[in-house]
Amino acid sequence: MASRLKDAASQFSKRMPKGGDGPEMPGGPAALAAVRALLAAGAIAVGAANCFYTVDAGQKAVVFNRLIGVKQMTYPEGLNFNIPWFEYPTVINVRTKAANLTTKSGTNDLQMVTIGIRVLHRPDVEHLPFIYQRLGTDYDERILPSIINEVAKAVVARFNASDLITKRDAVSMQIRKELEDRASNFHILLEDVAVTHLTFSPEYSRAVESKQVAEQDAQRAAYIVVGAKAEKQTIITKAKGQAQATELIGNAVKKNPAFMKLRKIDAAKEIAETVSKSPNRIYLSADSLLLNLMGDKADEKIEGTMGKGRRGWW
Repeated sequence: MASRLKDAASQFSKRMPKGGDGPEMPGGPAALAAVRALLAAGAIAVGAANCFYTVDAGQKAVVFNRLIGVKQMTYPEGLNFNIPWFEYPTVINVRTKAANLTTKSGTNDLQMVTIGIRVLHRPDVEHLPFIYQRLGTDYDERILPSIINEVAKAVVARFNASDLITKRDAVSMQIRKELEDRASNFHILLEDVAVTHLTFSPEYSRAVESKQVAEQDAQRAAYIVVGAKAEKQTIITKAKGQAQATELIGNAVKKNPAFMKLRKIDAAKEIAETVSKSPNRIYLSADSLLLNLMGDKADEKIEGTMGKGRRGWW
């Protein structure tokens, strides 16, 4: 740009009429000097403006030199200097970016699964000239889709379909380890690798659902059997208890006829308590409710029954 301005100034000066050849330019040599000074100042201003460039936050710069090619150094954020026309700076974004990829692969037990992977990545600043020289500024679009697809297929093929669900952390860690190894060859740093979703084929999903239903039915049947066994044991235990109680009562009556009187008193207490709590008032025979504890009819009946029993036993 400066050379062009100098050429324009020289051509302008040649076209100016000189003394004796024609009419002189108004102002004479002073005006010509002013024009030359103005053109020189403009050339200096343009050159100074092209000598500096700014690198914004989250960015780095690499410089291409016409004599030596790409300089093997990285320029930081802020104001930087370069030689106009000889050097061309290129600003590259070094912030962490996300790359999402969905791929379809086969498992170890020959089931098709669609897996989604999300990778957070950034370039290695120390090797930014290499990345710019070999891969360009769109390095992530050139490298990451291919290596993510290849690594995901290789890792998924080592697991069964059920293991992809139960061992999801192990699958994610293995994918991350292999991706970091592959990306390091291109000086790309991975900050996080995550398996975002897993989708199985409709046939496999129906088979898994049927299996779960069958397992639930089997567990329900097992609970029913256990409950039936427990109920059976309860009935047997209750029957044994009643038989033993009956035997004990019979033995007690044989040994002491007054036992029936004691039972009569207990029954009378329960009946009297129930009747006293009832809001209704009814009148019934005390003998029928076993409440006539002072009477002798029930006792005579009991003693007569016990006497007949003794005669029958002996």
